[in-house]
Amino acid sequence: MRFGALLMPSHPPERSIRDGQRWDLNDLERLDALGFDEAWIGEHFTAAWEPCPAPDLLIAQALLRTKQIRLGPLSHLLPFHHPVELAHRVAYLDHMAEGRYQLGVGIGVLPTDHSLFALDASHGRNRRMTFESIDMMTRLWTEGATNFEGEFWSMGETRSELSVLGHHLVPYQKPHPPIAIAGLTAGSENHKLAGEKGYIPVSLGIDPDASITAQHWEAVVEGAARSGRIPDRNAWRIIRDVYVAPTDAEARELAIGGIMGRCWREFLLPIYLGLGLGPLLKRDPSMPDEAIDLEYLADNLWFVGSPETVADRILDLQTQTGGFGHLTVVSYDATDERAEWDRSLQLLMNEVLPRCQVSDRLEQNYIGVQ
Repeated sequence: MRFGALLMPSHPPERSIRDGQRWDLNDLERLDALGFDEAWIGEHFTAAWEPCPAPDLLIAQALLRTKQIRLGPLSHLLPFHHPVELAHRVAYLDHMAEGRYQLGVGIGVLPTDHSLFALDASHGRNRRMTFESIDMMTRLWTEGATNFEGEFWSMGETRSELSVLGHHLVPYQKPHPPIAIAGLTAGSENHKLAGEKGYIPVSLGIDPDASITAQHWEAVVEGAARSGRIPDRNAWRIIRDVYVAPTDAEARELAIGGIMGRCWREFLLPIYLGLGLGPLLKRDPSMPDEAIDLEYLADNLWFVGSPETVADRILDLQTQTGGFGHLTVVSYDATDERAEWDRSLQLLMNEVLPRCQVSDRLEQNYIGVQ
C-alpha cells in the first residue's frame, strides 16, 4: 500500500497565480519529505479553481526541490496538444527527472476547455483524439519518425541530405515513461486501454459504496484480455479526499469548514452536478441533488476522521474493490490552515499508513485475484 497525491492544483480564485505556484512547489517538497511515493499535477485551461495550463513547467521546478518523489501530469489533455510536440517535451523532461517522471494523459472533459480550443467533443471525438495521440507518441519514442496518417494528426519521416539532421530525442526511461490514464464511469474505455497496453489505471472514485469504482477494474481486465496481459492490482491508483485529525469530530469540522469543503461547495460539486454526474455521488438514487451537501460528502464520500477511522475507511475500500496498490490523496491550497493540513499529512503517513500495511482483509483481497 502506497500513498500518492493529486494537486489538481486547487487554489481559491482570489489567490494570485504566483502565490499558487509557491504553494504547489512547497507542497511537493513537503510530500517528498514525508515519504509520499508520487504526486500528480492536473492541467486545465478554463477553471479558475485549477489554474495550471502547464503542469510540466511546475514539475521541472519541483524536480530541483525534491529527491525521491515521482512526478507527473494527471493529466496532459491530449486533444489540446500536437502529439509530436508533446512527445518531445515529455522526452526532454524525462531526462531532467532521471527516472522520476510519469506521464498521465486524459481526454479533456470540461466543456469550456472544448470551447476555447473550438473542439467538437461529440460522439467521443476527444477520446479518439487521445487514443490516437498516445499511439503517435509511443510510435515516435520506439520506432522513430515514421510516416503516420491518423484521423486527426500526421507525422512524417525526417529525411535530409544533411546527415546531422533528423529525429534523435527519445525518453530517458525505456521504452518510455510509465503512462497513466484515468477513468470515472463503469466500463470506461480509458481503463480498457490501460489494461490492453499495460498502462497505469487511475480511478476517480466518487461513488460512496465503491460499487462503480470496483467495476473500473473489470474494465482493466477486459482490456488486458485483448492483448493477453495479466493486470497487476498493485498498479491501480484510486483518488479520494482525505482529512486526518486526532479525533473524528475535529477532522470533520476542518474538512467541511476548510479549503476542502469550500472547493467542493464552490467548484467540484457544481461541476459534477452540471455534467450530469450527480447519480454517481448518491447512495440512494432517489435522493435529490440538493441533498448532496458537505455534511453528506463528509459522511459518505470523503475519508475524514481520526487515524484509526481513516485507516478503516481505506481498508473497507480495499475490500469493496478487491484490492488496489495506491491511494491518491487530493491536495488543496491550505494556505489559511497550514498547521492543520500539515498535521493531516503527517498523521496519514505516520499513523494511517502503518495501519493499512498489515491486514487480513488486505491479504485476502490479493490472493487469487487478477
